[in-house]
Amino acid sequence: MGGLRALFAALVTVMIALGGGMTVAQEAEGTAAQSALRSPVLLIDPERLFQESRYGQRILDELRADSEALAAENRRIEADLTEEERALTEQRPSMSAADFRAAADAFDEKVQGIRRAQDAKETALQNTVTEGREAFFGAAQNIIGRLMVDAGSVVVLDRRSVFLSIGAIDITESALEAVNAELGDGTRTNAE
Repeated sequence: MGGLRALFAALVTVMIALGGGMTVAQEAEGTAAQSALRSPVLLIDPERLFQESRYGQRILDELRADSEALAAENRRIEADLTEEERALTEQRPSMSAADFRAAADAFDEKVQGIRRAQDAKETALQNTVTEGREAFFGAAQNIIGRLMVDAGSVVVLDRRSVFLSIGAIDITESALEAVNAELGDGTRTNAE
């Protein structure tokens, strides 16, 4: 534990030297401490930024709606296929072995095709979310960059990659406010 304290003391010393007089007393989580803080290093929680922004919430709401629609479609297809399989099983006594085998193979092929199509729809949904996240962070990057420059900082790190820090250098809340103000839910065009 002593090594951790020494590491923290060294980190604070470096941050004071680089940050132009930052003190440990500025550890407060509030935005008042953030606005007074001058640090070359800032932190951000990108997952929180995405999930709590109106833009990210819109994307996640659309994913939920599309996923629920796909799940309902899958349930309907499953019910239809179950009924078709039951009907085929009932017809089996009146069919020759060769005819039943052909019908069963056709049914299996149909099921596999449906499964591939439904899997492709699921993959498309996930790709849409990935593309939406990339678009969000592409649009948010300039906003976060301005926050970084305004704070006199030179780098913004992912909070999840940092072992120990002073809470006052986390700009997630400020970034969230700025992103919501500038990007809204992401449906506005540049012409507006």
